Amino acid sequence: MRQNPARRTALLDAAIEVLAREGSRGLTLRAVDKEAAVPTGTASNYFTNRADMLAQVVRRTRERLTPDPAELADTMTAEPSHELVRTLMLQLVKRMRRDRSSHLAMLELRLEATRRPELHTELTRFLTAELDANIDFHLGSGLPGDRSGVVLLYLAMLGLIVDDLTVPELLTPHRLDALVDTMVTRLLPAAPA
Repeated sequence: MRQNPARRTALLDAAIEVLAREGSRGLTLRAVDKEAAVPTGTASNYFTNRADMLAQVVRRTRERLTPDPAELADTMTAEPSHELVRTLMLQLVKRMRRDRSSHLAMLELRLEATRRPELHTELTRFLTAELDANIDFHLGSGLPGDRSGVVLLYLAMLGLIVDDLTVPELLTPHRLDALVDTMVTRLLPAAPA
């Protein structure tokens, strides 16, 4: 197995683009080679099989979708409040729009996981860890709401993101910032005084 980290990253980024554009059926080692503009057979030197590649794509999407640490640190200098949660959710939407391919690839991976038990196991483990980390971050930062509220906000934002990715016209008549504000205030009630 090859160990050139830059080449592996380029191949994973190519796989994300193929997944986003062509879906899971279009994702082959050959398609990844072509997208990455590398010689045919290169991807097979980096991934033992398609399942291995899919598992690594899951991890690569996390790297691509994780907020910039400096930007997040700057945002988190604000006092914990509904306004701060709103800002964080709008930043999430901006990141999604900047890297639509990673989000579309994750949607494809979710669908593929319904047909591949090994990917289902990997994706369940990954998404569970991600959700738990998000809940811990939210609660640990002193942001409003409780564990259930954070899970509900996660589910609401996931639905908003899926619609924005797949049928953005559906949300056109609605102001996105107003929708996010309503979700935050309704799902994360303020602590009693």
